[in-house]
Amino acid sequence: MVGAGFAGLYGVHRFRTDGLSVRGFERGSGVGGTWFWNRYPGARCDIESIYYSYSFSEELQQEWTWTHRYATQPEILAYLNHVADRFDLRKAFAFDTSVTSAVFDDESQTWTVTADNGEIVRCRFVVMATGPLSTPVDPQIPGLTEFGGQVVRTSDWLDEIDLTGKRVGIVGTGSSCIQSAPIIADEAEHLHVFQRTPQFSIPAWNRPYDEDEIARIKAGYPRMRQDAWDTVGGIIYEQADHDPLTATPEQRQAWLERTWARGGYLMIASYPNVVFNDEVNSMVGEFVKEKIRARIHDERVADQLTPTYPFAAKRLCVDTDYFEIYNREDVTLVDLREHGISHADTGGIVLKDSSRIDLDVIVLATGFHALTGAILGIDLRGRGGVTIQEKWSGSAANHLGLTVAGFPNFFMVSGPGSIGVLYNMIPAAEQHIDFIADAIAYLDSHGLTSIEPTEEAEKAWSAHVNEVAEQSVYPKANTWYMGDNVPGKPREFLAYAGGGPAYFEHFTKEQAEGYPSFVLRERSSR
Repeated sequence: MVGAGFAGLYGVHRFRTDGLSVRGFERGSGVGGTWFWNRYPGARCDIESIYYSYSFSEELQQEWTWTHRYATQPEILAYLNHVADRFDLRKAFAFDTSVTSAVFDDESQTWTVTADNGEIVRCRFVVMATGPLSTPVDPQIPGLTEFGGQVVRTSDWLDEIDLTGKRVGIVGTGSSCIQSAPIIADEAEHLHVFQRTPQFSIPAWNRPYDEDEIARIKAGYPRMRQDAWDTVGGIIYEQADHDPLTATPEQRQAWLERTWARGGYLMIASYPNVVFNDEVNSMVGEFVKEKIRARIHDERVADQLTPTYPFAAKRLCVDTDYFEIYNREDVTLVDLREHGISHADTGGIVLKDSSRIDLDVIVLATGFHALTGAILGIDLRGRGGVTIQEKWSGSAANHLGLTVAGFPNFFMVSGPGSIGVLYNMIPAAEQHIDFIADAIAYLDSHGLTSIEPTEEAEKAWSAHVNEVAEQSVYPKANTWYMGDNVPGKPREFLAYAGGGPAYFEHFTKEQAEGYPSFVLRERSSR
């Protein structure tokens, strides 16, 4: 098991419960995955706490109490540490340890996994629970290494950093910036936000839970989990009672005001076809743009902060007072569409118009090599010695976002082509782990040793993922969904856009029919 985040911890628990021996590796010094590394100011989940949590244990659900609608990073990390202790999961992991290679042996039908602490493990199965957003991408800013101040990434902000009285520049305006910038602005002498692409962001309207609400939530967990499972995104939401294309402008406006007041990522569910119908997408997008502009006093700055791509084509952000910081005199928006970055020097960042911005701290909030970066960073060799780098040179070919042809007994949790990043990550990870565990049990009960998808199934799944994506707005923007933020990365949609119920039905069918899309091999005499 590679990774000790939500997926890795549950994987160890489920596999051990099934009587399997498990060895885990985690490059961090503790459990938490994403929530171990991302400790930047304001780090917070954009899915409501009661949904962004495990469902596998009713006892765990009853004993843990979330404090806020959207939990902070420290609270989520505390929850994961509680889970690790409650189920005695730490002893399975080697911490401060990275897997450097995993090589499959055709004759013995086993994997040899090597870690940078010198440990070598022979195993039947390899599960990559490395997270879809765990390999940061640094901007190619010439001279950045010459900068005389401090450079820090939001994605590995492990230490407390005193920004009091500092001149701070933050590069990138995705979720990490949108969450951290308001807090940094309160601490810094001056904050410069270097923006390449303006973002759609919805207010979180975060608040603490009261005791009565927590009691209702805990009493209703079983029904809530099932109802959430049956939704497109894994979160319960109120649906519109009208068709946006035939409704009156007054009906649409009233409903969108209602969804805005609900807030958060669920704005993407304002209408069920918002990412598949250009006209509906434009209606919702224009509404959100007006809301954004109303939060900014300076009309020119409002223009710079207004998105120009289809609504939700880039990952929708959730904020608390983000746009309001641009009404402050000690916050400056640097629009890189007008003045790109030329280079950094010892004192700050120089723009292409030769103007110079003096800085003490540069914060890199520039995103991730999404969904494939962590896996491509390992010397991973499947049947016949084929590397994953060779396999994925033109496309991240896989089946169900979970398995790869030519790589027997190898699994990716929330991998490319999965529902992961477009669904509530925790139940999606639980579903993947359960499918893997059930497949292992099936192999063992039938005297089989390995499972891998057929080439035909892999091609069909890739075609299906692309077919669904092409019907949506997702390919109409340059995003990490499409691999656009990594130079040389093949451009393709890296998630499944068909929604949770349609996605999970593929797994149900595989299990019910005896894994028809997979090659199942018998044990050798050895």
